[in-house]
Amino acid sequence: MSERVKYAVGDDGVAVLTLARPEKRNALDPATIDALEKRLSEAESDEGVAVILLGAEGKDFCAGADIAHLEEMVDADREEHLADARRLGDLFLHMRRLPKPIVAAVHGNALAGGAGLAAACDLVLASDDAYLGYPEVHIGFVPAMVMTMLIRDVGEKKAFELVARGDRIEAETAREIGLVNAVFSRHTFDQDVRAYAAELAGRSSTAIALSKRLLYELDDLGFADGIARGVEVNVEARQTEDCRRGMRAFLDRRRGGPQGRE
Repeated sequence: MSERVKYAVGDDGVAVLTLARPEKRNALDPATIDALEKRLSEAESDEGVAVILLGAEGKDFCAGADIAHLEEMVDADREEHLADARRLGDLFLHMRRLPKPIVAAVHGNALAGGAGLAAACDLVLASDDAYLGYPEVHIGFVPAMVMTMLIRDVGEKKAFELVARGDRIEAETAREIGLVNAVFSRHTFDQDVRAYAAELAGRSSTAIALSKRLLYELDDLGFADGIARGVEVNVEARQTEDCRRGMRAFLDRRRGGPQGRE
């Protein structure tokens, strides 16, 4: 079996994970999900990696769940279906909890679970010829696990419209409603997303990890508890070497400026 997810790390601190199943439009079957889990763990433990960039080979980013695999499971019992569904759910949880930022580079189609895979990333960059959507309704299916992320990205009314109508939407529209962070020209897409990821890798890794953790912890907290948790993370951030170094550099610049000189 060919490699489902390719892995490469550059000198810029960016680990590039590439879905490599173009003949199946990078559809997600158990082997591909397991390969993604393995590659994410590899990037998480690599001290030379600051940012994870998730892209794909071929015409499309990801067509979603492998329908051929689901068809093979038509006679499976409930426990087998639960175990199969949890595999993708566990992947989404892993991505959410991984301290390093994950950036999706979406080109072509990102549909159903493919749009969900992009949404599970912390940031989504799209080519101007990309389309995203949740067309499951057209085959009587439901983007069930994906909806947890979708509602956070776009709100209730828009989330329901997307899953009930099942339309594909253009990259720029996806950006306008909150599914995508930035749209780049298809002609310079690869260079643009790599530059974006490399710039992010140049930021403080501890500050980004703390920010990511707190951002998603706030999902489960009320306002007062969220403020209290923010106080704890504020103190934790102050004690990191990155923060101390950054504050010293800031003060040194101030003291060296016109208003800082005595």
